[in-house]
Amino acid sequence: MSTTAPALGTFSVRPLDPMADAELLHGWVTHPKAAFWMMQDAKLHDVEREYMAIAAAEHHDAFIGLHDGEPAFLMERYDPKHVELVGLYEPEPGDVGMHFLVAPTENPVHGFTRAVITAVMRELFADPATRRVVVEPDVSNKAVHALNEAVGFVPEREIDKPEKRALLSFCTREQFEAAVGGEAR
Repeated sequence: MSTTAPALGTFSVRPLDPMADAELLHGWVTHPKAAFWMMQDAKLHDVEREYMAIAAAEHHDAFIGLHDGEPAFLMERYDPKHVELVGLYEPEPGDVGMHFLVAPTENPVHGFTRAVITAVMRELFADPATRRVVVEPDVSNKAVHALNEAVGFVPEREIDKPEKRALLSFCTREQFEAAVGGEAR
């Protein structure tokens, strides 16, 4: 599925190849702007290992996001009943967890990250079984909280994960459509 954002281009995703994409990802996840990804000190083999584990996992998937056909973001989808949030909230049928990371750039484009999260959400909701998207960003990541709110997420509460204090937030299909409407298709 692809999404076109006016004046920004077309966004799509493809499955991540842990070996072929590791070098690209390494540059993204170790960049100072990716501090909340918590891989700042990762070596190339650490990134390969992490994404090989995701590729082998039954309840976790990773994708390379493309902007006009070129790699521009990372998207992860997971089942919160089995990954990330086990025991931290009561999952509902149709819940899907999500992470995303926009590639660092020397030339930021206004509205680009919002277009990326909109494309990610459209991709997740393209599956009719997805009823609600769940996120758990670091409580201090104010920029992503604003982006999440812009696409319809509603914070529920703070939770303690082993690696961080997180803001558990949810977005239903209806909340997403109300927030973005026809903004990107």
